[in-house]
Amino acid sequence: MVAVGGLAALSWESLWQIKASLSLGISALGTAITLVATMAGMTVGALVVGRWLENRRLKSPLRLYGGLELIIGTSGLLMPVGFAGLETIDAAVYGRSAWLAPMVHLVGIVLLLGPATLAMGATVPLFGLLARSYGSSIAVLYGLNTGGAAVGVLVTAFFVVPLLGVSASIRFVASLNLVIGAVAMLPSFATPPRGALLVSKANQEVTVVPRLGWPIAALVVFVTGLATFGLELAWFRSMRAAFQSTAQSFAIILASVLIPLAFAAHIAPLLRRWGFTLGPLLVASAVAILVATPLVERMDLLCRVGVGSYAGLMLSWFGLSLVIIGPAILLLGMAVPWILQEQTNPIRWGRIYALNTAGAVVGSMGAAWVLLPAIGFTRTSWLVGLLVGVVATALLAGRRRWIAASAVACAFVVAFTFESGLGRLRVQSRPGKYQVVAYEEGPDATVSVIKGDSDAHDLIIDGFHAASERKASGYMVWLGRLPMLAHPDPKRALVICFGTGQTANAVRREHPQLLDVVELNPSVYRMARHFSSNERVLADPRVRAIVMDGRAWLRRCSQRYDVVTLEPMPPDFASSNALYSQEFYHAIAARLNPGGVVAQWVPYHLLAPAYAASIAATFVEVFPDTILWMDELTRTGILVGRHKVSGESWDWPGFTRQAMGRSLGKSELIRAVKFDPPGVAHYAEGGVVITDDNQLLSYGGARQNFVRYTLRRLGEAARRRASRNEQE
Repeated sequence: MVAVGGLAALSWESLWQIKASLSLGISALGTAITLVATMAGMTVGALVVGRWLENRRLKSPLRLYGGLELIIGTSGLLMPVGFAGLETIDAAVYGRSAWLAPMVHLVGIVLLLGPATLAMGATVPLFGLLARSYGSSIAVLYGLNTGGAAVGVLVTAFFVVPLLGVSASIRFVASLNLVIGAVAMLPSFATPPRGALLVSKANQEVTVVPRLGWPIAALVVFVTGLATFGLELAWFRSMRAAFQSTAQSFAIILASVLIPLAFAAHIAPLLRRWGFTLGPLLVASAVAILVATPLVERMDLLCRVGVGSYAGLMLSWFGLSLVIIGPAILLLGMAVPWILQEQTNPIRWGRIYALNTAGAVVGSMGAAWVLLPAIGFTRTSWLVGLLVGVVATALLAGRRRWIAASAVACAFVVAFTFESGLGRLRVQSRPGKYQVVAYEEGPDATVSVIKGDSDAHDLIIDGFHAASERKASGYMVWLGRLPMLAHPDPKRALVICFGTGQTANAVRREHPQLLDVVELNPSVYRMARHFSSNERVLADPRVRAIVMDGRAWLRRCSQRYDVVTLEPMPPDFASSNALYSQEFYHAIAARLNPGGVVAQWVPYHLLAPAYAASIAATFVEVFPDTILWMDELTRTGILVGRHKVSGESWDWPGFTRQAMGRSLGKSELIRAVKFDPPGVAHYAEGGVVITDDNQLLSYGGARQNFVRYTLRRLGEAARRRASRNEQE
């Protein structure tokens, strides 16, 4: 039950993040709010229930655990209604007072996630009572819960959401909680073998003498929580660049942290019984952190070996992650179960978990908002390793302390000596010779500008080649020109995703009265000065630069536009599905003036044919009067559509206006139109409409490969049966 409860808990966190990003937009601040609300709820739950359990006689701790699982499951079922209401409130508040929107976000998330997170945190003090009732160990139950969480992360990303969609996944995960709760209430399960427990200090069995005083134990669990989440965020930044920013790669990286933590919880009681102390283990974790950091820096180089299949690629990423970061996390993860095992009452169990969770919040927020922007992920990792080393060394005495300090110092020398020069000499996932022109690590992404043999500059976001000034980037200009030329009199335009600024500049050169540019990452705007091709478009008084998720802007703003054009990150990247879905296109349509025109990038070089057709199918579902234009050099597609079929032909009235810098004339532009509206409609029949619920682009690859694998195995089984029948 505890293991399945952990599986459900991490599944909920994945689903909460999806729903929060859809309802409130993607942002580093939004992610931070969701994390803090989750951790705060779990902290309060652990503290309150730990104190409440003191001096109470419980006939069945398992029944109380089941009640908490029922609360979690019921809260999860109500989640879609809650997020829909929060979305409406957010839009209304932003329209009246933009500065209040983050507060509404925080309060709304706390209210939505509060019951479930309080119940999740409350389960930890109960683990000790369950362990005592059934003759187990709190560390073992804690490890089983963490192991279940690791399984939950992988199952959600590779099977549940890909096969069921978001809404059915919510019902499925809620059913796990509800089944646990129902089974825990059965009389045959609810009564523990050892009878009722009086939870008081005087009546508790003390099986192990504590080896750390309470102030020292509190410091250790706080620092290890800080270190684990600080490293998780810092190392994830590097690994995300190496493995691509997909939902599946994120699940693999997170599972690579949770699995060592689960094993640590099972190993810690054994080591205690064998006479080990915690200090040397934490010293070893500090050494492992420092030694692993140069390898994490080079993760993009280590994972270049070609793998023939999707499953092989995922397994290679998983194995590489476990080998490189696993030892450090395993040793670091000993502290919490070790100290939980030393304590003997629910108040202390609750406080230990609360302190560890508080440290996790400080570590993740401090790394994201302070350390990464100031010193980068490499030095952040060094700092975390040294902090763990200092605390661990303080636990030792005499000669052992000096040996520990020397080991940490040597490990730091290794880390310093083998630093790869990120941001100075290289950027991740970019082989070859180039010069790093600019480099920024922010709360949500790493953004850099590089220059190769030519003078052209490239924009790199988390290791992905996002945009360039090279000849092959000409389609970016036409992503801006096409919708402007298709409109007879475009006065107001919106560009979603700035990139190098070439699309925004192309729109500007067609002379709108107002141009809004919406970009999620402020670092991208700061990099604009390195790209001469945008001709300082952001300095134009007609241009307004907005830092926000494009979907959130459409929902919050009252402005209407004649033209909207967008080039999001690749469709399979985590959260990109939101900018290719039917719901998103409806949001655009709601902000268009009559006769408005929309342009959407279709990256054929990054998509399987079925997914390219699905983008077209979704687009024409909302904008039925659509053509497909193809860049002759790159074969990149651009869908250009109108909300309503007016019967007017695509005669490109913009060519009657004077504008500078058009590289194609009207006849050349028309020749590049590959499908007229009937042709696009026919082409779209080969696709599936993308929705916020099916998450086709973010999770479709996992579903496709699962189905392909299953069919292959069924086919092999059928052939074996046929062969046996022939032999018989």
